[in-house]
Amino acid sequence: MNEWTGVCQFTLPPPATLDAVPSVLPDGQPAPADGSLPESALVGLGTRAFGVYVHVPFCATRCGYCDFNTYTPGELGSSASPESWLEGLRRELDLGARVLGSAPAAQTVFVGGGTPSLLGADGLRQVLDAVRASFGLAPGAEVTTESNPESTSPEFFAGILDAGYTRVSLGMQSASSHVLRILDRKHTPGRAVEAAKEARAAGFAHVNLDLIYGTPGETDTDLKAGADAVLEAGVDHVSAYALIVEDGTALARRIGRGELPMPDDDVLADRYELLDDALTGAGLEWYEVSNWAASDAARCRHNLGYWQGGDWWGAGPGAHSHVGGTRWWNVKHPARYAQLLSDGQAPAAARELLSGEDRRVERVLLEVRLRDGLPLSTLDAQGRVRAAQAAADGLLERAALADGRCVLTRRGRLLADRVVHNLLP
Repeated sequence: MNEWTGVCQFTLPPPATLDAVPSVLPDGQPAPADGSLPESALVGLGTRAFGVYVHVPFCATRCGYCDFNTYTPGELGSSASPESWLEGLRRELDLGARVLGSAPAAQTVFVGGGTPSLLGADGLRQVLDAVRASFGLAPGAEVTTESNPESTSPEFFAGILDAGYTRVSLGMQSASSHVLRILDRKHTPGRAVEAAKEARAAGFAHVNLDLIYGTPGETDTDLKAGADAVLEAGVDHVSAYALIVEDGTALARRIGRGELPMPDDDVLADRYELLDDALTGAGLEWYEVSNWAASDAARCRHNLGYWQGGDWWGAGPGAHSHVGGTRWWNVKHPARYAQLLSDGQAPAAARELLSGEDRRVERVLLEVRLRDGLPLSTLDAQGRVRAAQAAADGLLERAALADGRCVLTRRGRLLADRVVHNLLP
């Protein structure tokens, strides 16, 4: 779970997490070896939200549904290590600060993976120190790390809080042991809740738990147990994603062999509504199709930067970056990544330059998913006509549209793909 890839899947109802570095990178144009950007990309730098994403590519084991750019010790062998990765990371962050020149201090930092908590509190401190040394941190910066419940402890949380982290995101996925087994998750059902409570006890005001719904074999009772568990944990943020079966994963092979059924769209819709009812009833309001928060302060500012067209430097193997309409992505393998930087070259594999129309389309794709909605003025004349029809069909809120914003109803959230398709004729 890492940073946004730029590919928006409007499967029902939400896409995979925005924080996802895929195992397969897109094609693109050649990227300069020195990492330089077009002058147009630097125009307005500092007027938009600016964040830093750090991709930690290491996992102890591979989950059966995972299609992210991660590596277990057996897959890496001796070709790369956390030490060589960290040295490469420092070099890339320094490169980023040079390329951007007048870059603002990072307003948000998100350390994703992979399993960042495998680095331990000391390793995560070194990661954040590297960001401080290159870009710096803005006052009040939001600093998040993902963590797997089985690689955390009260001492771990105390250590990363002292290092400067302000937010923790824990991968819970389910509270049912048989669902966790199908997903190849290694923690016990109660460990995620226990870890969330440990994080809160350490002093973290902002803690997120991730859920996945629609796993083969999951029942409504299983999902209700998951919702009850996150509420018991007392977290102020929940992310919930429909299971997407990615080609090439162990889960896809099991489904292909007929061992497990493919997730059903109607069931996914029912599960989404079940979760929404439970979370909203407990005071966590949706602010993005897949995310609920207890307050505005609990919203993930880093992900809002993605959804609202901000700038970010993505550091690490396979990480994606975006600055001023230029998007690029790094080489995948940690050994190649470290070697390029050691040789004084940027680690980018390719890039793309977005046109004005590309950026408008992406704005529609992303902002329509937000509770704050999409300004109606972003649409062309035909799109505005279709927005009115979507409101008549119960997919957009009528009152919000009258105020000049496109805001999804709950039915619209379930059919977000249809809404976006119609708004972009």
